[in-house]
Amino acid sequence: MKAISKLIFAWWSAFSIFAATAAAPQKPNIVIILADDLGFGDTGCYGATKISTPNIDRLGQQGLLFTDAHATSATCTPSRYALLTGQYPWRKDGTGILPGNAALIIDPQHATLPSILKTAGYRTGIVGKWHLGLGGAGGPDWNGEIKPGPLEIGFDYAFIQPATSDRVPCVYIENHRVVGLDPKDPIQVSYGKPIGNEPTGKNHPELLKLGLSLGHAGTIIDGISRIGFMTGGHAARWKDEDKADVLTAKAIDFIGQNTNRPFFLEFAAHDPHVPRVPAPRFVGKSGCGVRGDVIVEFDWCVGQILSALEKLNLSSNTLVILSSDNGPVLDDGYDDRAVEDLNGHMPAGPLRGGKYFVYEGGTRVPFIVSWPGRVSPGVSDALVSLVDFSASFAALTGQKIPAGEAPDSVNVLPALLGETKTGREKLVEHDGFRTLAFRDGLWKYIEPDLRPRPGYARFGELYDLSLDLGETNNLNSAQPDRSKKLSGELKSEELPGRATGQKMNFE
Repeated sequence: MKAISKLIFAWWSAFSIFAATAAAPQKPNIVIILADDLGFGDTGCYGATKISTPNIDRLGQQGLLFTDAHATSATCTPSRYALLTGQYPWRKDGTGILPGNAALIIDPQHATLPSILKTAGYRTGIVGKWHLGLGGAGGPDWNGEIKPGPLEIGFDYAFIQPATSDRVPCVYIENHRVVGLDPKDPIQVSYGKPIGNEPTGKNHPELLKLGLSLGHAGTIIDGISRIGFMTGGHAARWKDEDKADVLTAKAIDFIGQNTNRPFFLEFAAHDPHVPRVPAPRFVGKSGCGVRGDVIVEFDWCVGQILSALEKLNLSSNTLVILSSDNGPVLDDGYDDRAVEDLNGHMPAGPLRGGKYFVYEGGTRVPFIVSWPGRVSPGVSDALVSLVDFSASFAALTGQKIPAGEAPDSVNVLPALLGETKTGREKLVEHDGFRTLAFRDGLWKYIEPDLRPRPGYARFGELYDLSLDLGETNNLNSAQPDRSKKLSGELKSEELPGRATGQKMNFE
């Protein structure tokens, strides 16, 4: 009887442990799909009528669509830095638009979004655009081990392009090495003087399959002139028309290899950034020229990832967020008829400005949260930002962010899950160079620029976004007290520091 009692007790203890484990909520997989230069008005669920985006629209219909979500900055490197570090990029020098041979700008000693999730037991991966620098102080060794990089700041797996598609080197990096590199044909990269004997767009425009409008006069790779100069690495160079297929396949591979544990994937798509060279099957499909075609291509990428989750029965336990690193841009250095072929399409929707500018069109981005069975479909006007991922996902996974880390990240998890329509109260917006704006609810103040770029007011700007979403009526002179108050709040936000402004550089 004693033996039977012991057996029953052991069985009951094991069953109790199993039942408790089964009852405990499973950590969801997390997939961030980040477009490159996708505007607030570029998709059907955000009002586009000229370009068809059925997969993104389906995600928006089944999820929570945010109307006041922001990248921290109106350019790529700074907004991606904020997403991974939880820190406003203007607090740190060197977070402007990086050349393709820059050193890593994220300190591996600090907590990052992937390192927080890795501590929580997640397998972490990034596929696609990086543009946050690689290697130590001297920059990357393209022909050897390329580190520090994504793996040193918390990712377990990385398949990336080093920078933007219009910057050299035009190769993929898997973890620490260039993919397909022939050691007999070493890579050299320069962002100063030309190197090697390869033709440049400046000297040989007759060799180009895509004309130039501004900059991009460096080495010709795959018939397209890039920013910077490159020689060598011929076997490793990508083909632009194949990039969507290659990157999407790698993202799906990562998902398929991690079905037995929670995973975090950042899929950083290259579309619709220049050079806009869609796969042949997407050419002419949008009716809005090549920029519309690459948006259709991006929508296909989204559909492939969603289908992979469905086929693997992962959809119900996967939190998917789709957004963009900044607002839209049309002519961005190539003569691709992006302006002429708009066909009535409005990339920023009702918003003013776009990429490179601190107006809402520059930082307000599409933002969809989908988690079937957990997040109810709907629309939210909560104010949220990509910088909030660190604090919000730490809360979701039961992690505590170390003191001093992710200083600008706010836990907006209840808003992301649709439990409240209240997000953060205030937000600093950044054009990516030197100009800041301050959101306090629906009031927005843009600081004066002592060296104003075209479009900015020398004496500051004040807008009531509840009445003037398009920022057309500057109330700075009419309401000086409110401007002074918001200016003071912005200055207090700038403490404990503000980095030196960055110059705009397309060369």
